[in-house]
Amino acid sequence: MKIAKLHWMAMLISLMAVTGCASMGDGTVAEKRQAILEMQDNALARLYREKPDTRAQLQDSAGYAVFSNANVNVIFLAAGTGYGVVNNNATGEKIYMNMAEGGVGLGLGAKDYRLVMVFHTQRSLNYFVENGWTAGGNADAAAKAGSKGLSVEGEGYLGNVTVYTMTESGLALQATVKGTKFWKDSQLN
Repeated sequence: MKIAKLHWMAMLISLMAVTGCASMGDGTVAEKRQAILEMQDNALARLYREKPDTRAQLQDSAGYAVFSNANVNVIFLAAGTGYGVVNNNATGEKIYMNMAEGGVGLGLGAKDYRLVMVFHTQRSLNYFVENGWTAGGNADAAAKAGSKGLSVEGEGYLGNVTVYTMTESGLALQATVKGTKFWKDSQLN
């Protein structure tokens, strides 16, 4: 019983720390939108450098999303929060969104990573914007600070969506099953 309480306390403290890391902080709506778009530009530049064929994939898709996420894993529990933007290629609309995730599994560590989701159909894009839930497994190893260090990343395919992850920094070894909720940011849209 005491161990379970300690895990929940550690998870709560970790979630509070992660929320602080992923927060957009102070600023006007325009400044926050600009910060998200700069994060997106940096993430896409890296993705295009590492996987040049993705540029055409994004241009030919119904749309794509780019998120910044901070994640903490403490023994059996994982949590994370983040923010990003969905780009609808058909309409040119940008939809600013937030995200939160929780999971169970074995691991320890914290990491800051970027998530790029490519929606191959308009239906998959619309479903994501309106419903925003995803579930899946995650196994990774990261020991990275900026351009120094190593991380093992991958890509996943979820129906009509391709997902790429890129670690920015962190030290983590984890294997988790997690759920992620994405939702529209009422202040930025």
